[in-house]
Amino acid sequence: MPQLPYKVHELSVGQLSARSGAAVSALHFYESKGLISSTRTAGNQRRYSRDALRRVAFVRAAQRVGIPLAVIRDALAELPDERTPNRADWARLSEVWRSELDERISQLVELRDRLTDCIGCGCLSLEKCALSNPYDNLGEQGPGARRLRVDRSVRDPEGAQRRAGGEQQPGPALRDQPDEKDAQDAQAAQDVQDESYEQGCCPEER
Repeated sequence: MPQLPYKVHELSVGQLSARSGAAVSALHFYESKGLISSTRTAGNQRRYSRDALRRVAFVRAAQRVGIPLAVIRDALAELPDERTPNRADWARLSEVWRSELDERISQLVELRDRLTDCIGCGCLSLEKCALSNPYDNLGEQGPGARRLRVDRSVRDPEGAQRRAGGEQQPGPALRDQPDEKDAQDAQAAQDVQDESYEQGCCPEER
């Protein structure tokens, strides 16, 4: 793994790719989505400030646990653009995400524990389903895995009232599942990264 000199404060796209582990094409994708930003040299080459390494690491870690790109972008928007984020800036972002990450962890633990049990999906294909969900009675509560659904009214009471009144509004920051565009964005980022890894190159691009 290449080491970056301590005094290097601006990275080329190749250096950022090599040190972060993200493909050049993935970095361009992140930049197009507003997740990272760059400046241009006189020769029109991209240059990234060193804090872009932490931003990229943050994006990739969040994607691995299924957080939509739109939510990641909103979180990174809390960081200052006019200067390098300091410890206090990242601590503030950490506090914003702590409750969301705790809830996601809770959901994953519940999924792990209930996956072999009845999750209220209506399949009725296991003996346990007939005991926990006879005649698909959980279907009266709505579609999907009812035992794993998040109670939106608890987290977003105002949103619940809007939906009850028929007003269509975006869901809360942490959704049951990413929307179609977020899913496509995440898959596109993964595809370009996989492609670059297969080629085994991190070219310097202008």
